[in-house]
Amino acid sequence: MALFVITLYYICMESVYDIGIIGCGVCGANIARLLSAYNIKTVILERAADVSFGTSKANSGIIHGGFHHNKKYLKTRLEIQGNLMFDRLKSELNFPFRRCGIIVAALHHDEMKAVEHLYLQGVENDVSGIELCSRQRMLELEPKLSEDTVGGLYAPGGGIIEPYRFVFALVESAQKNGVELLTDFKADKASRTGDFWNISAEDGRMVKTRYVINAAGLFADEVSGIFGAEEFEITARKGEYYLLDRLTKACPSKVVFPVPTGVSKGMLVIPTVEGTALVGPTADAVDNKDDLSTTADRLEQILVSGKTIIPSLSQNDIITSFAGLRPCLKEDFYIEASKKAPAFVQVAGIQSPGLTASPAIAEYVKNILVNIGLQLKEKSDWDPYVEDHARAREMNFEELDTRIAKDSAWGNIVCRCENVSEAEIIQAVKLGHKTLDGVKFFTRAQMGRCQGGFCTYKIIKIIMRETGLSCEEVTKHGENSRVLAGVL
Repeated sequence: MALFVITLYYICMESVYDIGIIGCGVCGANIARLLSAYNIKTVILERAADVSFGTSKANSGIIHGGFHHNKKYLKTRLEIQGNLMFDRLKSELNFPFRRCGIIVAALHHDEMKAVEHLYLQGVENDVSGIELCSRQRMLELEPKLSEDTVGGLYAPGGGIIEPYRFVFALVESAQKNGVELLTDFKADKASRTGDFWNISAEDGRMVKTRYVINAAGLFADEVSGIFGAEEFEITARKGEYYLLDRLTKACPSKVVFPVPTGVSKGMLVIPTVEGTALVGPTADAVDNKDDLSTTADRLEQILVSGKTIIPSLSQNDIITSFAGLRPCLKEDFYIEASKKAPAFVQVAGIQSPGLTASPAIAEYVKNILVNIGLQLKEKSDWDPYVEDHARAREMNFEELDTRIAKDSAWGNIVCRCENVSEAEIIQAVKLGHKTLDGVKFFTRAQMGRCQGGFCTYKIIKIIMRETGLSCEEVTKHGENSRVLAGVL
């Protein structure tokens, strides 16, 4: 009886945390990783089957240059600060990132006034190396630009990143340093007892935590309501994209922006760190926060707009289309301690440039927590580094032969388009990525020309073998996204 009581005591103790972070997109992941450096107990509560499955999985993957907005906005100040943090983060976390630079191309002389405004704004924001460019300079920087280009702007500090790999690396680092992750945790009730929040999930799980950070993205308004905090409405803005094959002749060396309008930054042509290219996005308000559909009309608009600035763009290079949703609230980020709910921090309305700002958002939130009473003591054994996961496509023949000699799974290439081995898929599953999308984002398997036409079946078999899941239990992205029924 005494042993049972002691065991129950420790089970209860394990469910009590100092910090509960609701949502594990790029903001939640950065906050979790930063807090993992301190002697506190932190848990991430993620509603999806894996991290980064919300807004963070489907965006432009751009590290912005700091010139699009005035620094009177919090989002601009955090963007500028966050941009400067990525080199160190890459060295510690080994995610794909490259400072390729950003250009804004003016195709008409009357657009140069807007370009000059962006340049002066960038100078005021202390953007390093920003240039106001002539037509000749623009075509030197990017020869694939339209001959109609009359001038533009160049910000060499801008870059590109794989956002989901960034989130995965942040979470891996956070977990390595003691942060716990609960997925499929849809918070639906919250109550306060003494100094603690009691958070219940739809499936009955419960967590007790002293402080709560609302980083729930599209659902931050609903989470705020659960805790009796501020009332606001997050609206979803859908952005549709085309993904181009890595063999396209239209892939630029730099991120190419058109001159922005008052509504959006326009249709971009974006090189990705893995050699493909993106064209988009659109910007349409939608009522349904799960609406990731694409439409022929909007995709045609993307193609026409893209060809205007990069004429070599061809429909034949398109691999697939997809859409992402941005959480829109107001013109600026909403990051502050709640004035209604105690020990509750709002991190809401984080749209562009949220990815760029996210490391700085984490620092900002940490300071808010300290100001409302959280005591932080640095860990003496905090380790900021994570393993650089091996990729078959990055190895020469000798390196791959050495790997195969030790583990034959390295010689079984499951995804031919992206040259992904069985060993890499096993590694993804062992790290907790047990859905088809989780494996895809971690390894790039299913991201090539055939979009999983040849490898999906093999990946399902590996997931089943490594996890013990049945074929009916394997999903694309969790919840009701089953891909098979019956027996393989």
